[in-house]
Amino acid sequence: MKGTAAIVGGGVIGGGWTSRFLLNGWNVRVFDPDPEAKRKIGDVLSNARHGLPMLYDCALPPEGALSFHPSIGEAVEGAEWIQESVPECLELKHATLAEIQADCDPLAVIGSSTSGFKPSTLQKGAPRPEQIIVTHPFNPVYLLPLVEVVASGQTAPSILAKTKAILGAMGMHPLIVRAEIDAHIADRLLEAVWRESLWMIDDGIATTQEIDDAIRFGFGLRWAQMGLFETYRIAGGEAGMEHFIRQFGPALQWPWTKLVDVPELTEELIHKLVDLSNAQSGHMTIRELERKRDNNLVAMLRALKQQGSAAGRLLLDHERRLRPALAPAANLMTARRVVPTDWTDLNGHMNESRYGQVFSDAAEAVMALVGADEDYIASGLSYFTVETETKFLAETHAGERFVVHTRVTEGARKKIRCFHEMRRETDGTLLATCDQLMIHVDLAKRRACEPPEEVQQKVEALAALHASAGGLPDA
Repeated sequence: MKGTAAIVGGGVIGGGWTSRFLLNGWNVRVFDPDPEAKRKIGDVLSNARHGLPMLYDCALPPEGALSFHPSIGEAVEGAEWIQESVPECLELKHATLAEIQADCDPLAVIGSSTSGFKPSTLQKGAPRPEQIIVTHPFNPVYLLPLVEVVASGQTAPSILAKTKAILGAMGMHPLIVRAEIDAHIADRLLEAVWRESLWMIDDGIATTQEIDDAIRFGFGLRWAQMGLFETYRIAGGEAGMEHFIRQFGPALQWPWTKLVDVPELTEELIHKLVDLSNAQSGHMTIRELERKRDNNLVAMLRALKQQGSAAGRLLLDHERRLRPALAPAANLMTARRVVPTDWTDLNGHMNESRYGQVFSDAAEAVMALVGADEDYIASGLSYFTVETETKFLAETHAGERFVVHTRVTEGARKKIRCFHEMRRETDGTLLATCDQLMIHVDLAKRRACEPPEEVQQKVEALAALHASAGGLPDA
């Protein structure tokens, strides 16, 4: 699902939305009166181009076209999705939404990035309130999949359905908030932690770094893959949540927190916060911190994808939609992707074990092409690699795009022999080759066996096609 999106407001969130749409193949039209908007969005987009492709084991679609426009009316013209990301000022949002609706398609989604306002508040006085919906993302929008989707009683069901479909098609998780509430769900949870943290800083109990350490070395790691309630269910042991509640429920009566109070943001507390934060992270620029954050998120999300869990499940589902359908061809491209940051070693280039992953993925593409796909393996049959010879010919670094072309050089009886060539996509440099022999096996017996006739015919046809084509052409 691709089309044209308009981004009204090009700050950190607007730039993130721009990147998410653009890198998923949408054309993006931007309006922001800031004369630095193009540069600022360019900085965010640079990070997104570095990070987002690393999450996937296949290529993202070709980028859409990015354009900047002098007025809201011009930016929203012809857009199917319009994302309002102006500052959290209700008067400004009302004025902006009015300008958008004056010129946009009545059937377009108008999503607001608001972190606090309810949709009914935004819709007040609008000529078409049914078109406006809250779509609150999380920074960085191009990596984090969560979007809180909040509709009001006036929001059209078709707009809600379209919102869910578009966000899902971009690998995001539209969390439908059941009822309107100020600050939705996630920010209300975050504010509770934020308020208690301010009290501990104001009372001299902890520094900004100590509070961050408590989160990132402890419960933050659990929350990243299980959330709050699954984590506490496990904490209850074999008896689960009931035991946890009975054991720790009385603590709710103890004066552990000050959530009913708000510390006064005095100049003294503000200066204290700023000084502590500078001491913690002032040695790095914001761009350096963003890149560090993005690399960490890529590594964590890829680990979750390997387990098929939490946000990793979203990536797997999105990746399946992104993979092009493979058809028999003389020039068979079996992989096209970006080298993720967690594939590099101390020398700064791709670790040799990762080449094995690349060629294994290429071989699985060949297997699927001849009918030995996931369903085939679930039926009890597969191909096992019994021999490889890999040659490393040039360095490969994180962020580089590469393609693999494969030729089936042998396809008789139980055997499939593949010859893979891995090339840098930008200049065609040959990076590595692999000669790989696979044998058909019965998974129940864990022994070699003949493949079914329909699979064997496809293997033989592919081998014959590649034999007639000769060597692999240059990429």
